[in-house]
Amino acid sequence: MIPHRRIRWVQKLAMQYLLRYRIPKTFNVLHHTEVELLPGHSILLLCNHFSWWDGFWAGHLTNIYFHRDFYIMMQEDHLKKRMYINYMGAFSINRQSKQVIQSLQYAANLLSNPNNLVTVFPQGQLVSNHSDEINIERGIDYMVKKIEGNCQVIYYSAFVEYFESLRPSVYFHLLDCGTNHNFDYEKVKAKINAHHKQALKKPG
Repeated sequence: MIPHRRIRWVQKLAMQYLLRYRIPKTFNVLHHTEVELLPGHSILLLCNHFSWWDGFWAGHLTNIYFHRDFYIMMQEDHLKKRMYINYMGAFSINRQSKQVIQSLQYAANLLSNPNNLVTVFPQGQLVSNHSDEINIERGIDYMVKKIEGNCQVIYYSAFVEYFESLRPSVYFHLLDCGTNHNFDYEKVKAKINAHHKQALKKPG
């Protein structure tokens, strides 16, 4: 696996570029619902995965709302093509390799620090955001059980709409999935899918 080489000033500069220039130029509105954030908890952020922007949106939300140190798990072949993201907190997973356990443990170690947020795409691949089912890979269950300390698990479904604007708007529907101490894989999977289907009915 490829560990992160996060440099705080590089990540901060990239977030300023996104907030002040790239996002306002590209999008009409970025709107998110809210959940109760637990103090003293790291955050495992699970997201539906359908676009090139997904990781940058997660970083944007981390910067303006979650206020944690941002890390993201990426498929290894994708990270190798964009190694500059490695300096922004990206580390790799190769689901076809025996090192997959190493990557999951690495994420769990990051989440054992209450100042951190780790973004994971539980579907493991790009899937249309209009799909009515979110597949949660079993590795999430393994990862959560390896976390030491307190971690809050949050999921969001993101949807892109245009409505009356030439530029797209993005809507993030957040869901509190509890903590690592009460995590039940099957129940969380069902809860996420029910939430996603409900959000599909009114994506904006």
